[in-house]
Amino acid sequence: MRIEESKSSAWFAEVREKEKVLFSEVNLLLRALDRAFNPENLPVSEQSYGARNFFPELTSVRDVILRVLGILEVIIPESKKNAFWFQKFAEQKFLSDRKRDLLRESLNKQDKPEKSLFLLYDSFINLKVIINDLLKSNTVSYTGYKNFGDLLGREIRENRIFDPFRKGFDHEFDSIDNTRIKDIVKSLKVRGYKREISGVFIYLFRFLRYLGHIELSSYRSVSLNCAFLILVLLRSEIRSFVSYLDDMMQDVHDKGLRDVLQSIAFQFSMESKRVYAQELKDVLSRNDSGQVRGRMENCHGIFRNLTEQCIVQLAQYFSPDIRGEEVFPSFETRVEQSLRLRDDIYILCRFFEIFEGRVKDSVKRKKVLESLRDYMLYFESLSFRLLRYDDYEEFHRFFNEFMSITPDVFDTYGAHKMFEKAHKFKVYLETTLRLISQRSELRDKPVNEDKVQKVIQQYLPG
Repeated sequence: MRIEESKSSAWFAEVREKEKVLFSEVNLLLRALDRAFNPENLPVSEQSYGARNFFPELTSVRDVILRVLGILEVIIPESKKNAFWFQKFAEQKFLSDRKRDLLRESLNKQDKPEKSLFLLYDSFINLKVIINDLLKSNTVSYTGYKNFGDLLGREIRENRIFDPFRKGFDHEFDSIDNTRIKDIVKSLKVRGYKREISGVFIYLFRFLRYLGHIELSSYRSVSLNCAFLILVLLRSEIRSFVSYLDDMMQDVHDKGLRDVLQSIAFQFSMESKRVYAQELKDVLSRNDSGQVRGRMENCHGIFRNLTEQCIVQLAQYFSPDIRGEEVFPSFETRVEQSLRLRDDIYILCRFFEIFEGRVKDSVKRKKVLESLRDYMLYFESLSFRLLRYDDYEEFHRFFNEFMSITPDVFDTYGAHKMFEKAHKFKVYLETTLRLISQRSELRDKPVNEDKVQKVIQQYLPG
């Protein structure tokens, strides 16, 4: 029995309802695949695209294609899949060119949703073969990369059901996923105004949906490359979002609201610089999957925190009594974040004081170095994302250099130079700490010395 002669699309409607999360993931991965071929979305330092090898980027694309195929394998019932493969075999072995043309024409009509599904499945199987052949050479030119992207983009955009760009906001996937925020939007009286504010919230909840599909627990290349392309997609989406806010602000006469929208646009612009010019810059050239995963995790944390903060900030303009934890259970207020950053930097300062104070005792020195580096790993994974854009580069540069030091450096001529750099960084930490302590929300909130001592003892017992 031919696929296109199926009497009903009921099975497709059932699986679409049952596998909403997988359909959501396909939607965003198809978006990400399309956006990956605009070099302006890629966090690469080399702007001479003609001389660059796009092998790492095409490898990421290949892994996302594999992920999409894996999802489609789950979505399509086994019996339908078997019928599809039998038909493919029959086409090649038994049918004339004319009959093959008719079958292809029927599938391309996409007059039933399952035909769009099988068309996408068939296209991606073919693209997988092509991309694997391209990657055999280990060198991919910009022209080859771009041309493959044009083919892939055409297949995506010509699909009637799965084209993610067919609608601006797709109500199947893009919604305000919180009852309190929905109530705030419903309470707005002016219709046009209501639509614009709703659009801002939908954008922000869309970002959270994208971030929700990033798998943070895996070191597998497919998971890391999917995370990378989702973040590439976010770069494009944030650009559109900031432009949307800029256009909207021209028609907003309420200064308070305009200030909130301006603040949100500024925050996203600054955090995008931090993520794409610092955290993700040339990340695919790294060979250590642990480092790559760490970068993805940091970026995920930066954007999730930013998005949640902005949702709450905008909601509080309309409903001042709303609290962040009512919207997001694990919400951390800006005051709590400032306190955590200040305390963590203060503890880091204390560690460097201890480190400098034990220069003459080689055994204790090495023990302190190990403890200091353990704390720096904690700081890098949880506190880096709270740093200002201007501070990040200095922290990142020193951490990279210091973490590469081995204990035997104390036995070599380089020890003095290392202590000198550590001292300079401690001075920088003290300056940063002073600036953070001047924040208005931290006034009358001194450092808890008992808590600091307990943390130091955890890392440096005895």
